[in-house]
Amino acid sequence: MSTIKFYQQDQQVPLEMHKVRVVQKLFLPTVEERVEKINEAGNNTFLLQNKDVYMDMLTDSGVNAMSDNQVAAMMQADDSYAGSETCNRLIKVLKDVFGTEYFLPAHQGRACENILAEAFVRPGDVIPMNFHFTTTKAHITRLGGSVVELIRPIGLKPKNNEPFKGNFDIPRLEALIQEVGAEHIPFVRIEAGTNLVGGQPLSLENMLQVAAICKKHGIITVLDASLLQDNLYFIKTREEACKNMSIREITRTLCDQMDLIYFSSRKLGFARGGGIVSNNEKLILRMKEFIPLYEGFLTYGGMEVRSMEAIAIGLQETMDEEIINQGPLFIEYLVKELDDYGVPMIMPAGGLGAHINATEFLKGMPHDQYPAGALAAALYIAGGIRGMERGTISEQRETDGSEHFAELELLRLACPRRVFTLSQIKYCADRVKWLYDNRSLIGGLKWVEEPAVLRFFFGRLAPVNDWQQKLAAKFRQDFGDSL
Repeated sequence: MSTIKFYQQDQQVPLEMHKVRVVQKLFLPTVEERVEKINEAGNNTFLLQNKDVYMDMLTDSGVNAMSDNQVAAMMQADDSYAGSETCNRLIKVLKDVFGTEYFLPAHQGRACENILAEAFVRPGDVIPMNFHFTTTKAHITRLGGSVVELIRPIGLKPKNNEPFKGNFDIPRLEALIQEVGAEHIPFVRIEAGTNLVGGQPLSLENMLQVAAICKKHGIITVLDASLLQDNLYFIKTREEACKNMSIREITRTLCDQMDLIYFSSRKLGFARGGGIVSNNEKLILRMKEFIPLYEGFLTYGGMEVRSMEAIAIGLQETMDEEIINQGPLFIEYLVKELDDYGVPMIMPAGGLGAHINATEFLKGMPHDQYPAGALAAALYIAGGIRGMERGTISEQRETDGSEHFAELELLRLACPRRVFTLSQIKYCADRVKWLYDNRSLIGGLKWVEEPAVLRFFFGRLAPVNDWQQKLAAKFRQDFGDSL
């Protein structure tokens, strides 16, 4: 376990198991400039320019630091259009890690979702999953399918001691299959771990139960393995039956029961790209023709071949517990630091990042003023920290135009792997604490430009009043000339 107890502290502190050899300069605009920049961005942290961000905690997707071995491997890339040896090397690694024979490359995870939807989803189909992801749901619904979320009720309770809050509600899955009929369920999607409810994991036992039910009814199982590395760590450390299993053993035990596995290597593998793997040739053939149509030839699928070499090394690194524990340990440290102060956090700490419960943080703010989005804008003003709204703004409106309010209003503070130092994590905690003490100054947001689909990516909002100027003035009062 990569934590260390310091001589004069009671708290366990995560220990970086790497050394920094290449650095990138950061900038921190003044608080007045931050107010200006967040409004230029339409109070949407996706639209902030990176040069105006000090700590980029928007996502862990495509922004993880690569290892020296990954960078070195990129130099041997074979950039042939067809028959690339780079692709052959990646296929060999995928077989070693997942135990799969077949591989369809794609440029990232949502491209895989598009391929899966095109191949299997028809109007009227129902796709059960533990919880939806934004782009997954959009691809399914645009083709006339619908998503049914089967996460257990405890998974949506912000704070408890449940170690696997992402688990399927098994009785509800059985009941849904009986209700709609297996012939109307093209596949069941398992997301390990669960992005929109705080990166919460699933147990190995639960996922194997889902696979067994699907096999009994002749339904395809699809594993979204994009966040698998964190989930593997949690299985090994939280699931009693798996504590003596290696990461490789857990991975193969799970993947051997899945019909299809897809992943974004922007998350899994510390690089950029993705793909679909399987041992079922018939299922692969149903999707194969869509790769050249939407992505690229079958040996690169829209990926840059140097990235493919980096993925091959990154996937092998994912099997090393001393590498994959780094994200969860730093997240847990940040969550505990904030929880000890009284900041309402999603607990237990999950993968991907620390998640603030914006509903409790901004208690009393009307749901239609988007508490998670308002908190994201406020944190940027307070510290130049870019988080991501994971609440109602990330949902889609109902077909009648009414707002679909999210089950949870979260501000995600992603922790990209091997990127931040402990002092930066402590800086983030300090600015969140200050914001919590001054939360009465934070007001809501209203739409200015609202796209019909995936509005959280490029929609624009405005503050409902002058609360941002008041927040900046209080910052200047408390911090003086400090940035």
